[in-house]
Amino acid sequence: MAVGLSWVVGEALFFYPEAIFLFFSEGPLIALGLTLMFMSIFILHELAHKVTAKHYGLWAEFRLTLLGVLITMLSIFSPIKLISPGAVTIAGEADRKIVGKTALAGPLTNIMLSALFSASSFLVPDPLYAIMIWGAMLSAGVSVLNLIPISVLDGTKIFWWNKRVWAASFSASLTVTIITVIQSLFF
Repeated sequence: MAVGLSWVVGEALFFYPEAIFLFFSEGPLIALGLTLMFMSIFILHELAHKVTAKHYGLWAEFRLTLLGVLITMLSIFSPIKLISPGAVTIAGEADRKIVGKTALAGPLTNIMLSALFSASSFLVPDPLYAIMIWGAMLSAGVSVLNLIPISVLDGTKIFWWNKRVWAASFSASLTVTIITVIQSLFF
């Protein structure tokens, strides 16, 4: 667990140089807040998968993957950062519905977090507003990316299970993304 947390903290500071810039311009509290926000978004997404899988009696465990680590490392050189060092692996007897619901848990968590951070931003003082807006945008982005129905992403499993649920969740994800981008224009 400590290795996993240190990995995520390192990625947050390395891949989001805004955190380092804010450390020097606004102080360590803002940089720490962004790092904690990033960690919570990633960890809660994966925990949602694990808890849902366990609810359905499946074995579930977070595992680093070579491909995920490679994609994460290659994104260093890209303007778009893809942070995916691993994923929750599930095993056991499961039909399409259980696999789809387990896959939906992560992006749904991100949609709810994005809405929560966006709404909370109006209740916090100015320096914390930036943290909440960044968190709302990042969480919305994670949900959109994960709902794309390609390859190993969550969207594939949800689409395979129920196209209407996928369309509703993708629409909700796009909605919170648009709202947070518009809201970020005012900070």
